[in-house]
Amino acid sequence: MLPQPSADPAPRSSLWFEAIILLGLGALVLGGAEVAVQWRQPLRQTVEIDLSAWALPKYALFSLARGWIAYFFSLLFSLLVASWAFYDSRARRYILPALDVLQSVPVLGFLPSLVLALVSLFPRSNTGLELACVLMIFTGQVWNMTFSYYDSLRGVPPDFRMLGKLYGFKWYHRFLKIELPFGAQGLLYNSMVSMAGGWFFLSITEAFKLGDQDFRVPGIGSYMSVAIEQGNVRAQLMGVIAMGIVIVAVDRLVWWPLVVWSRKFKLDDFGSGLSERSKLQIWLGRSVAIQKLTLLMARSFRRFVHPPIPPGQARVAFQTPVRPPIFFRALYLFLIGVLLAATGWGAFRLIALLVTPTLADWGEILRETSFSFMRVIAAVVLGSLWTVPLGVWIGLNPKLSSRLQPFIQFVASFPAPMIYPWILSLVLLVGGSLQWGAVPLIMMGTQWYILFNVAGAAAAVPNDIVSCAELLRLSGWRKWRQFLIPAIFPGLVTGWVTAAGGAWNATIVSEYVQVGKKLYQANGLGAYISRATNEGNFAHLTAAVIIMAIVVVSINRVLWKRLQNLANDRCRFTN
Repeated sequence: MLPQPSADPAPRSSLWFEAIILLGLGALVLGGAEVAVQWRQPLRQTVEIDLSAWALPKYALFSLARGWIAYFFSLLFSLLVASWAFYDSRARRYILPALDVLQSVPVLGFLPSLVLALVSLFPRSNTGLELACVLMIFTGQVWNMTFSYYDSLRGVPPDFRMLGKLYGFKWYHRFLKIELPFGAQGLLYNSMVSMAGGWFFLSITEAFKLGDQDFRVPGIGSYMSVAIEQGNVRAQLMGVIAMGIVIVAVDRLVWWPLVVWSRKFKLDDFGSGLSERSKLQIWLGRSVAIQKLTLLMARSFRRFVHPPIPPGQARVAFQTPVRPPIFFRALYLFLIGVLLAATGWGAFRLIALLVTPTLADWGEILRETSFSFMRVIAAVVLGSLWTVPLGVWIGLNPKLSSRLQPFIQFVASFPAPMIYPWILSLVLLVGGSLQWGAVPLIMMGTQWYILFNVAGAAAAVPNDIVSCAELLRLSGWRKWRQFLIPAIFPGLVTGWVTAAGGAWNATIVSEYVQVGKKLYQANGLGAYISRATNEGNFAHLTAAVIIMAIVVVSINRVLWKRLQNLANDRCRFTN
């Protein structure tokens, strides 16, 4: 008889370790209370940002809270909307194009109207500004997560779904035991890059100017914005260090344990032994406080989620689907009616704004669009040249991933606009200008979408497929053409789609950079949108945002949609 793998040692605990766990839980509660107090502060015309090092921990807490609140709603939105689009063929015809349009709208396209509306809704407290900031971070996180989960739903093997029917799975069983595990790796990698995308515009969302109005909330983004405006290099360095500490802490405490956990959902035809565990999981597993809290949560969860019916007792496997109750159909129609009414009202206001720009204004917008278009293409192509090989290397080598992830996550998550003045200074030092220097600035906000999607796709390649490639002795270009590119192609296309959308967004801060009191501008649609926002010119801002949305959606329909269909039809191991 083969020796059985040794089980984990019995949980060990000590007084000091339990004290650390309890202190950590208490810190979370106190941090939440501090954030709640900040949201209820009276609304002030001007908010003074303290540039001392002692203010940074509190500012880091506020920025981190906004990012995670936005991520919670991004995750909820992604799961609900992607599932709705997958299971409802009628809604799919409208949801997917709507997501295309929404991801093509730049952050500054949402920001002015949302800020003004929410400040009017909460005129006596900071709640409106805080909600606007969270929503802006949400718009930088949610789209690629939604597309990734929808893509994973399309890739679930049909025999898995058939087994779910045989076991009498209800919708929540199917979600928890089939769909979420199958999409866990892709969703997790996109969650990491989404957090990075949400923080990319942190200095804009926390310190926003509209005409002569200054909307500012305390946080690392506003701290860096004020430090850059005042030319305070010491404060800029402290802000960079504080942001770095936050990113590393989140990566080690949250993302890396989740990456290790998600590997047990890898689709294989043979077992791979005991599932890997991170050190944090082992340490938390030895805590009595965590064990009791987990047990309490599990018991509460089981009260609402009943186990599936055994296959011998399941009688609903091949029955005709039951029509939903009339209440849900009425609710569905009501929501559709509200959505159509809101769309009609928005279209009326939109037309009123679009009649203001002259023909010369439209010509200028189209000319500026051509400059940004060339920069976006250059950023995506140049970013792909190094992210695709590195993503494949990381995804196929878990040990390498454990070593490189902290560095990659740090670079990807760091809000690049915070250090744009330094990078631009280097470009100017070598005799360059922002006209071409904007390309590497754009790349810093887009290439990570490609890297993380490729790494996630490579990590999900079944081990038996990897072994077959090794047995066939594939190497060089032949290995890339026959194995690696088809294996990662669905993830690569998703990365290209989100990277291109992120590149158009990044033009706003890459073509319009302020260094101290001096402003540098490049010809492009992003700079045009930034100027219109600062001047409070809503008509020109709306016209530019509409053109950007049309360009991005057209590219998605003409190019990316065809590549996605090709990837799903010919490059799936599970079809």
